[in-house]
This record gives sequence, C-alpha cells and structure tokens, in this order.
Amino acid sequence: MEMDKELHEKYEYARRRLKQKKRLYFHFVLFLIGSLFFLIIEKLFDIQPFEGWYLWAVTIWFFLFILHFIKVYITDGFMNKEWEREQINRLVAKQEQRIKQLEQKAEDELNTRNNTSI
Repeated sequence: MEMDKELHEKYEYARRRLKQKKRLYFHFVLFLIGSLFFLIIEKLFDIQPFEGWYLWAVTIWFFLFILHFIKVYITDGFMNKEWEREQINRLVAKQEQRIKQLEQKAEDELNTRNNTSI
C-alpha cells in the first residue's frame, strides 16, 4: 500500500513537471510569435504609440519569460516534495528541541524554588 502511494506521488510529480514544461514551451512560442507580431505592427503598419515601444514590449516580455524559465527549471527543480519533507522534518526537530529546552528550564526553575523554600 505504501509503495502504491509512493509510486502515485512520483507519477503526480512527473505529470506536474511535464505540465510546467509544456506551459513554458508554449510561453516561448507565444513570445516568438508575439515579438514577430509587434515587429510587423511597427514596421509594416508604422504604428508607434511612442518611440521604441517595440523594444520595450519585447524586453519586458522576455524578462517575464526568463522569470518563468527560472521558476520551472531552477526553483521547482530542487524545491520538490523531497525538499519539502526535509524542511518540515528539520523544522519539527527544531521545534521539539525548543520544547525540550523550555520544559527543562521550567523543571529547573521549579526545582530551584522547591530547594529555596525548604
């Protein structure tokens, strides 16, 4: 039963990553077609809302594409379920250690009060 769950998690992770990559490739194709469309509008139809608008639009769009690329291939590549589990385990261990320290401190204070009152 545990193996089925693990296999299912791996499948879901692979499916999610594939979907992310498909969206990134679609974004790239849309960027290329959109940039070409902007170029055609500027050069063929001589539509210029302001000087250099084409370069600004393409540069901003390219910057957004780079952010998308970083998210898919860098950030999500190493911040997966395994990384989440490690972080959760580390934080839980840290919290348990802090609770033990507080309990020990409370116990020491209680012992100190009992010893001084005797």
